[in-house]
Amino acid sequence: MSQVTLYHWEPNANSGKPMLALAEKGVAFNSHYIDMLQFDQHKPEYLAVNPQGTIPAMTHGDRVLTESTAIMEYVDNAFDGPELMPADPRDRWRIRWWMKFMDQWLAPSFSMIGWSMFVGPSVRQRDPAELEAAIERIPLPERRVAWRKAIHGSFSAEEMAESQRRVGIGIGMLEEELAKRAWLASDQYSLADVNGFNLAYAIPLSQPELSNDEKTPHLLEWLRKIYERPATRQTWAMGRTDMVKRVAILEREPA
Repeated sequence: MSQVTLYHWEPNANSGKPMLALAEKGVAFNSHYIDMLQFDQHKPEYLAVNPQGTIPAMTHGDRVLTESTAIMEYVDNAFDGPELMPADPRDRWRIRWWMKFMDQWLAPSFSMIGWSMFVGPSVRQRDPAELEAAIERIPLPERRVAWRKAIHGSFSAEEMAESQRRVGIGIGMLEEELAKRAWLASDQYSLADVNGFNLAYAIPLSQPELSNDEKTPHLLEWLRKIYERPATRQTWAMGRTDMVKRVAILEREPA
């Protein structure tokens, strides 16, 4: 089998999606940690792999793959192991619907809140000239804008309010859908669950007034079931920052 190398940050959001998919499939891979807070993703060594400077990226033999959801589908198709896409066409459609909804509509709002609360404060105290030089190395102009807003805490009140509104809607949609079946988009664990967990695992911590055992019992049970899977434990053990400790909110209370 050709060697697999995954370039990733913490098991969270986009990086965590292929990490968890590979673990669920039982695929061994070389872990290449990209410290986003040190701007490793914009250094020449990584830009030689992915010139856009976005993470994650995966190499499989001579193939270079980018975009986290597309990498997950590649992993499911390219390797043996449990199927993460069911055979039924309607289930496949539902899985892809949810993944697109999360990637394009919900994830940017979670990301804005996370950048404002975690990423910006984590790097804000560094030398301003050093930070500006690092930002100027970012290949994509829209990412330069996002980094400047995060570092300077300049997301507008309107932007933050819209992100919070979308998060509230998304939580309600997830709870409604998870009341219908054990897993998000089909009766079997799928890529929709891998995608959703990486986006939503810390919801009970970050949005306690919107997501708790009283208001969203199905969402909480879904997150706990995924957290208890061996592949998830294995993946989250690879984290290096305090960010991964947030998953502890999903520990069940002793009986």
